Amino acid sequence: MTRFAANLTMMFNETGFLDRFSRAASAGFRGVEYLFPYEFEASAIRSELNRNELTQALFNLPPGNWAAGERGLAALPGREKHFEESVALALAYARELGCERLHVMAGLRQPDIPDALQRQTFVRNLRYAARVFKPHGIQLLIEPINCYDMPGYYLSTPQQAQSLLEEVGCENVALQFDVYHCQIMTGNVMATMRRMWPLIGHIQIASVPDRHEPDEGEMNYPWLFRQLDVLGYGGWVGCEYRPRGNTEAGLGWLQQAVL
Repeated sequence: MTRFAANLTMMFNETGFLDRFSRAASAGFRGVEYLFPYEFEASAIRSELNRNELTQALFNLPPGNWAAGERGLAALPGREKHFEESVALALAYARELGCERLHVMAGLRQPDIPDALQRQTFVRNLRYAARVFKPHGIQLLIEPINCYDMPGYYLSTPQQAQSLLEEVGCENVALQFDVYHCQIMTGNVMATMRRMWPLIGHIQIASVPDRHEPDEGEMNYPWLFRQLDVLGYGGWVGCEYRPRGNTEAGLGWLQQAVL
């Protein structure tokens, strides 16, 4: 049966971050994910996970200066030192939180830097991070993000991600397959998922095109959930969507999915 993780960056944000863990647990979630934990002490987050019997499914490495527009460091030549520092910080949090999967954000395309150099930097940084995290049993993920929600992001299609993963060649670096982003960029979601199945380490969902609850729009999610069961997916499905209103009021889809 599919295991769903609430994305606490987007869901339950009617309250403060640390209060969202208990609300997610009360709503029936057994796992959580979010973008960044670094504004909070890892021990405080660990306490909420323990108190609510939740698993930390995923979070992101530090992205650089988010407020200034940075969206990751891994594909930015000249920022290798900052990337290494982000790896160390993420590792400390992951060990405290018992998190086995981390998303590495690539960063934006740099118009004054050749694409080949950005790709080379991305591959080299991923190999470095993979070596650091491997002894701790941590899997790294890269995620194609659609070019409308995040214009200029270096990694935008599943095909590009597949090519990068093949070049990186590390067993603990995998694909974060976001159904929402894939449908927007390429469509043909299930065929793409089946083709890339050996590369997939984590799955995320949201309605298309509005990124709300997975009970409307272009995707037939009840059917897709059944296909995940057929394929034997044992990982988490991250619910990275913006609720239409109150988070709990929109969870009818979850009650149906776990029946």
